[in-house]
Amino acid sequence: MTMQLHCFGESGNAYKVALALELTGTDWRPVFVDFFNGGTRTPEFRALNEMGEVPVLVDGDTVLTQSGVILDYLSSKTGKLGGRSAAERREVLRWLFWDNHKLSTQAGTVRFLANFLPEAKRPEGVIPFLQGRLKASYTILDAHLAGRDWIVGDGPTIADLSCCGYLYYPEPFGFDRADWPHIDRWLDRIAALPGWKHPYELMPGNPSDRA
Repeated sequence: MTMQLHCFGESGNAYKVALALELTGTDWRPVFVDFFNGGTRTPEFRALNEMGEVPVLVDGDTVLTQSGVILDYLSSKTGKLGGRSAAERREVLRWLFWDNHKLSTQAGTVRFLANFLPEAKRPEGVIPFLQGRLKASYTILDAHLAGRDWIVGDGPTIADLSCCGYLYYPEPFGFDRADWPHIDRWLDRIAALPGWKHPYELMPGNPSDRA
């Protein structure tokens, strides 16, 4: 049965899941959610996900939300992109939780404020504050990747897909790959995996559609 991923191209959290679906060879199709025109606030969408967020994965009678939960589900179901031992699995989950709290949430917020929200509506001081927190997170990730190819173990896992989710987007939000050489090489390794695609190639929805 073909899985459905409710998503839009600008969403880094949806991209994590779309990328996992591709890299595991899962049969899936995107269902476009028109976020910028209120698509997550409709009664129909809230019936699907009361939290009013993408991604939402529908696999038959199973409906899942929150990218970390969905990534764990796909890894468990396909037997791919997970740790090879119980200890590695715990390490994968540790990095998923860290990413959700320290990296993706901050990156997604800064990117939205700096690129998709009118300047007059941007709260003063928030962008530089979050960029400072992001710099601390980039420092942790870059140091962790020094001397290793992947975040956990000797191959790609959902920890890599979670942490990379916002780092391929072209919109400026204060992340320059040249400043973080180990992250830069790691992103190249992920992009070299069979099935990798840029978020705007993998999901419908692109800033140019609204230009």
